[in-house]
Amino acid sequence: MSAPTLPRPTAPAAVEERVEAILARLRLEEKLGQMMMGERASTTPDDVRSHHIGAVLSGSGSVPGANAPADWVALNDALWAASTDATDGRAAIPLLYAVDAVHGHANVRGATIFPHHIGLGAARDPALIERLARVCAREVLATGLDWNFAPTLAVVQNVQWGRTYESFSDDPALVAAYAEAFVRGMQGTLDDDGVVACAKHWIGDGATNEGIDQGDAVLSPEALEQTHLPPYLAALRAGVLTVMVSFNSVNGIKCHAHGALLTGLLKERLGFSGLVVSDWDGVDQVADDLDEAIVRAVNAGVDMIMCAADWRRRLIGLAAGVASGAIPMARIDDAVRRILRVKVRAGLLDRVRPAERPWADSETFGSAAHRAVAREAVRRSLVLLQHNDDVLPLRPGQRILVAGKHADDVSHQCGGFSAAWQGTHGNDAIVGGTSIWQGIRTVSPDATLSVDGSAADPQRHDVAVVVIGEMPYAEGMGDIRPGGWITPPLPGGLFTVNLEPYGTTLQLASRHPEDLATIEAIRAKGIPVVAILLSGRPVLIDRELAASQAFIAAWLPGSEGAGVADVLFGAHDVTGVLPLDWPATAPAPDGRAPIRFPRGFGLTLR
Repeated sequence: MSAPTLPRPTAPAAVEERVEAILARLRLEEKLGQMMMGERASTTPDDVRSHHIGAVLSGSGSVPGANAPADWVALNDALWAASTDATDGRAAIPLLYAVDAVHGHANVRGATIFPHHIGLGAARDPALIERLARVCAREVLATGLDWNFAPTLAVVQNVQWGRTYESFSDDPALVAAYAEAFVRGMQGTLDDDGVVACAKHWIGDGATNEGIDQGDAVLSPEALEQTHLPPYLAALRAGVLTVMVSFNSVNGIKCHAHGALLTGLLKERLGFSGLVVSDWDGVDQVADDLDEAIVRAVNAGVDMIMCAADWRRRLIGLAAGVASGAIPMARIDDAVRRILRVKVRAGLLDRVRPAERPWADSETFGSAAHRAVAREAVRRSLVLLQHNDDVLPLRPGQRILVAGKHADDVSHQCGGFSAAWQGTHGNDAIVGGTSIWQGIRTVSPDATLSVDGSAADPQRHDVAVVVIGEMPYAEGMGDIRPGGWITPPLPGGLFTVNLEPYGTTLQLASRHPEDLATIEAIRAKGIPVVAILLSGRPVLIDRELAASQAFIAAWLPGSEGAGVADVLFGAHDVTGVLPLDWPATAPAPDGRAPIRFPRGFGLTLR
């Protein structure tokens, strides 16, 4: 692969001098502690103080107290105090607290939740992405946190992949434009108004064989450079401070142990000077023996080890690797230097404690102003795939029936990584949001709701809006695998988490026959149907299209379902276009399939 052209910004001399001064004072146990990231539920302030833990995260659904911003501020404040305790000669180094705010700070009750990446890709507007990232940063700062594991920069190649919705597009140029905008919006100037961003997952996660999550991506040097590298180059140009390693393998080598990609390409050739963090226990997959896995991953270039629960065991393994000489001290110093560099450049060492920061527990969290930006993103993300008989726009005075299992369910609108890892159900978990039904009823108070469509009556209803689609899912449990469960081992003996897949087919009528049944029951009574599809990817919808007058792909729009009503009633035109090809049949193992609607397709009403 030819060396890409990329400016190589260096940290100011004052930053490097400060980093070296701190590094020189650290004892070995303090250095190793800095390389550990513990999960909130298994990492107390006493643990941070005793073991010099460098970072803490909250996994999806892992929340403190009543899950209000004030509870998060209080938790990080206690952890911060422990990490900066200088008694007994300890080095006072503030820890980083991280969260997966991939489409808004969706772990926190009352947060503004944006459309998932795939919907934002339909908007084709980097400036919008920068504004969304700025709003997200403000909500992260309101909870007193420092680090956001976003953006995801996968370039999806097979829509059977359960993380398709985390990809902005299958167009590397669009993902690259969004990467730069997102990092700028999230990090800002890295003062009290910025949050550390994280480009993930390095690299090729969207290209695995058969779309199997955490599987093997067979990539030529040209494919790596032309398809999967451009978004990272853009993020690096924007100054992203951290990069997360991917669970997948590239050409048979786990990324967590891929020295050529982590050190050779990312750190040396591209000049990345920030920290490289593992994914959730991702180091464990490198080898059957955990100690050996730690040695391989750290030597390959992993600087910080993210631990789902047992960080103590991994800290012991890291120390053993150093003691045996398997991990050179120079590699430890390089890792800690990178961690310290991020903390210094992010201003963490100079910030006041979390409870005293300007945005802590700010009333802007989940505010009307923030939700207005998310609502704009919803209407900009909608793609009109079919429009017959001039059924749109709707008129407030029409007699409107609203049906479908997703019509009045904000959780289903938000999808995975919202309040819980695999998402949730109903309207209680997502506080402050608006369902699509609620948005329609606000414009047309006489509209009626009948989830299964059984109340449809041509004497009472002029038109029906039927909200259909996939249920919430995340990662491997969202995979579509024609063969069902993976039959181990994967090609080459590679290890992956063998989660039960979402289904065996992309055919919506097969996976969710209730949707087609609802549409057809309403159509049988002579009532025209506007179908709204909620999904994390393109699905096969020929029968649903044939039974509907109009069909809108709404992706996973997040908490502001009223944005759908804005378009349905013509207050705003539908302007979204497909961010990736919509297949006509199930993809082949390499992801290729005949195209039903091409990338860039999208009808308008005006």
